[in-house]
Amino acid sequence: MLAPEEWQAVRLSLEVATRSVLVSLLPAIAVAWLLARGRFPGRMLLDALVHLPLVVPPVVVGWGLLMLFGVRGPIGAPLDAIFGIRLVFSTEGAALATAVMSFPLIVRAVRLGLESVDPGLEAAARTLGAGPLDRFLTVTLPLMSPGILAGAVTAFASGLGEFGAVITFASNIPGETQTLPLAIYAATQVPGGEATAARLAAISFALAVGGLLLAELLARRMHRWLGRG
Repeated sequence: MLAPEEWQAVRLSLEVATRSVLVSLLPAIAVAWLLARGRFPGRMLLDALVHLPLVVPPVVVGWGLLMLFGVRGPIGAPLDAIFGIRLVFSTEGAALATAVMSFPLIVRAVRLGLESVDPGLEAAARTLGAGPLDRFLTVTLPLMSPGILAGAVTAFASGLGEFGAVITFASNIPGETQTLPLAIYAATQVPGGEATAARLAAISFALAVGGLLLAELLARRMHRWLGRG
């Protein structure tokens, strides 16, 4: 059985991962659309910036967020002064750091789903009088929905394991920012914490595998529903 503080870490991980997906899903869809359909100067640079969190150390991402959203940062200072919002060392900050790290995963999945949409179907809808919004809602969005679902679930599973960016930007505060990975790290730093670390690691592994399997299952069902499998 898990101790109350261990359950707290599990609950906080699920909460942070869920918030991160909710925060990043709509912007990721918009960016994926720009990268897949847009033709504009700087497109390659935008593509590189979007995928940057995948190749730089997560600690660097956390440090960048700290510089931007810290109480003296160019974004964090006015948020704190005007709205009383302080993201650093908070659950919201942990969700923001996780969202930044998982954002490229959603963009990539949505972009692949969008690029698989047959342009002829959109052209047919246009000849029938459908406007841009109608075509997107009735043709493009349903066809790219497997990518959206797969990206969201994959990002959720990835968010459960985020460590470097969270501990750098939000610290390791029990009950506030101590997610499963941080709780495992904290358990390994105290004598006799091996059993606690093992229990939490097993839960983290099970949640991650379950999330990935769910992403695959949803994608397959959506493909069958759309008649594409």
